[in-house]
Amino acid sequence: MSFTVISFSSFSRPIFWCLLVMTLAACTEGESNLALGTLERDRITLSATAAEIIIEQPVAEGSHVQTGDLLVQLDATLQLANIAKIQGDLAQLHANLAKLNNGARPEEISAATARLETANALLQESERDFQRITGIAERGLAARADLETAESLRDTNAARVREAEAQLQLLRAGSRIEDINLAQAQIQSAEALLQSEQQKLNNLSVVATRAGTLDSLPWNTGERVATGAQLAVLLSDDPPYARVYIPEQSRAAINTGDNLVVHVDGVDTAFTGTVRWIALEPAFTPYYTLTSSERSRLVYLAEVALPAEASDLPAGLPAQVELPQ
Repeated sequence: MSFTVISFSSFSRPIFWCLLVMTLAACTEGESNLALGTLERDRITLSATAAEIIIEQPVAEGSHVQTGDLLVQLDATLQLANIAKIQGDLAQLHANLAKLNNGARPEEISAATARLETANALLQESERDFQRITGIAERGLAARADLETAESLRDTNAARVREAEAQLQLLRAGSRIEDINLAQAQIQSAEALLQSEQQKLNNLSVVATRAGTLDSLPWNTGERVATGAQLAVLLSDDPPYARVYIPEQSRAAINTGDNLVVHVDGVDTAFTGTVRWIALEPAFTPYYTLTSSERSRLVYLAEVALPAEASDLPAGLPAQVELPQ
């Protein structure tokens, strides 16, 4: 192939600029009705829910994964200890509720009955002593102090009888409904806490939430990550979409749901894609401060979903979308 070098001095200045403008117009004329961009795939970012050490990364970058596959395992030692403590507390609460529901044991009721019988026997004995000393005092053969002592002992034994009767009645009545309700509420609270802590434990195992390709693992095994740190990035198996920039002149003619023809570099076949999203605001703002000629250079970011037959195309390929005339 031979090249002819044309010296600038061979042409006058006006003729040169005319040729330059014509050349640029010819280069851009074929792309004036195209929106340019690249193929992209939905990215799924998985983050750390706790500041823990990475102990396992069983899948290599670039591997295809299915929903539920383990990608990153964080150290769960501390979380397992928290769950064990809550489980122990919950066991105590269940035991307490069972005790309240079962009420007093037969042995406890028998012991309370025996205490009441003993108190009654002492009361009867002290009542007889009081009556005897009262009769003696009426004949002037007993001191006033002896009568008062006998009366005080009788009253004390009567109080003991009433106390023993109340204790026996309390055992036979069982637990108060308020105590049972309180115990049940405590169990519900502990179970909710256990469920929350169990979910925290599950979150330490970072799994694929969609089928796709493991694009990157930003951290290495043995590193401690901060809460919220990005642990893995997936590229979805769904067909890619063309991420393009719509010129301002064509924006009014394009709406979500419209079908547009998409060309991909290196692929002979054109695809019919569907506009799934288009930005409301232009890439350069504020547009209302621009002149008419400046506004013509504004672009709107848009996403055009490709059909299933484009599923095997990799992300990053240049793409062009035909704009409506």
